[in-house]
Amino acid sequence: MARDKPKQPRPAVVFQPKTYQGMQRGIAKLVDAIRPTLGPLHGTVVIEKESKSGRPEMLDDGSVIARRVIQLADRDEDMGAMYLRQMLWSLHEKAGDGTATAAIIFQTIYDEGLRYLAAGGSPARLRQYLTAAQPIIQVELDRQVTRVAGQEQLACLAETICHDQPLARMLGEIFDILGEYGQLEIRPGRSRQLEREYIAGMYWDGGVASREMIPDPRLGRVQLEDALILCTDLEVKDARDLAPVLEVAVQEGCPALLLVAASFSERALAVLRANREKVRVIAVKAPALDALTRSEALEDLALLTGGRAIYQAAGQTLRAVRPAVLGRARQLWADREHFGIVGGKGDPRRLRQHIAQLRSAAVRVEDLETRRRCQARLGKLLGGSAVLWVGANTPLEIEARQALAERTAEAMRGALRDGVVPGGGAALLACQPILCQKLQAADDLDERLAYRILITAVEAPIRTLLGNAGFRPDKVLARLEPGFGFDVMQGRAVDMAQAGLYDAASVVKAAIFSAIQGAALVLTVDVLIHHKNPPAVYHTT
Repeated sequence: MARDKPKQPRPAVVFQPKTYQGMQRGIAKLVDAIRPTLGPLHGTVVIEKESKSGRPEMLDDGSVIARRVIQLADRDEDMGAMYLRQMLWSLHEKAGDGTATAAIIFQTIYDEGLRYLAAGGSPARLRQYLTAAQPIIQVELDRQVTRVAGQEQLACLAETICHDQPLARMLGEIFDILGEYGQLEIRPGRSRQLEREYIAGMYWDGGVASREMIPDPRLGRVQLEDALILCTDLEVKDARDLAPVLEVAVQEGCPALLLVAASFSERALAVLRANREKVRVIAVKAPALDALTRSEALEDLALLTGGRAIYQAAGQTLRAVRPAVLGRARQLWADREHFGIVGGKGDPRRLRQHIAQLRSAAVRVEDLETRRRCQARLGKLLGGSAVLWVGANTPLEIEARQALAERTAEAMRGALRDGVVPGGGAALLACQPILCQKLQAADDLDERLAYRILITAVEAPIRTLLGNAGFRPDKVLARLEPGFGFDVMQGRAVDMAQAGLYDAASVVKAAIFSAIQGAALVLTVDVLIHHKNPPAVYHTT
């Protein structure tokens, strides 16, 4: 008997009310998977791997949970879920956290908006008033912003984000020392415990080009004092190209040189090893694989050390090296994977100008990858570096805890930059009074409905947080005084700021903005069109 062929998707055009019904079911399915992860006493979502041998994932990050949902069987539901999925991932890339809060607010606005539309309301007018009210909430959140400083406050902030006290204490200490832009590398742990190491100066990826340059293999590291440095993205193939460099180093009376280049031939390395008596040279590979990141790293290195980078694109060669091209540092070191400098002797004024430009770019740019590159460069230039090793009992736990640490660190950088607001949903709840005032002052029915929807929406996160912790939201909220929140760990109402329970202001503002804008737009969708063979766009997990 022949096996039945799977049914091919049929083209279709879907009209109301099926449009809203289908999208609402899809949104609800995705939010229901994310909802349990909100709050310190949250649940965990287990996702089965496609491979039979693959171990399941245990997740408590809304953005990752959404990312793992590739497609729903019902095509109408799938459109709603994929719309929300994209919104949450964009929020994650922008703010690093807040996806569970945004998903809950989004669903509340959408569900409440559908009731209004079912009664004959205008989706265009509702969207207009929802988006017009969003800046009012932003201003109210700005009014609540405070700054955090000191290890204790930073640890409290980290704990409200990650709900892992040992990790929070460690991150609080690290960011107290490094600051907003400090270079922090988070690696899988070497034991069951959390460990950290502070590194003097700054370092880059790119280890020694030859292991023979490390005198003691047991230490796995070589160090130079009061050394020169030459930075280039050239590939050093001809050993004769090195002669001018070595001659300049000898003329400068410096017995040590760090040579940073894209690659070295065996002949070039042999020449360097043969000239150890005149000049001790460490050859290291230039940082980064792509040309843009490499040129940025070389520019930073040159500014730090007072030299000038030599670029292949400019037609420059090593045979035209002059003393002004070489930088200098109090100490240089390299191992098999990294190299670093301590006490670069660049021009302080030029360095301050360069740092100011990078600070401005880090705040101004929208592209996540560009912003992260700016932050990483600032961390190196400002001289604060640390490595955090994340340990746990099993590889699966280590992987999950490392992702949690990375997410927390990203949110903490935003908090150091933009401040914090009362945590646990209290900041959003505090926006209700101003929305109630606007509701009473509004004459237009559509505008009044928009304010009613938002009054309900800003309360939804704290209701979910209380429900996840096992409390009755109605009972708790009825007893909650203005300006207070509820500490679910202690089981009592507290002033969240005085109790040290914070949320990053940038995360809360990004979450409410994304939720309102996204829900207001999707409420205007009237028609769904299904292709026979839709393009496979959900391939990234």
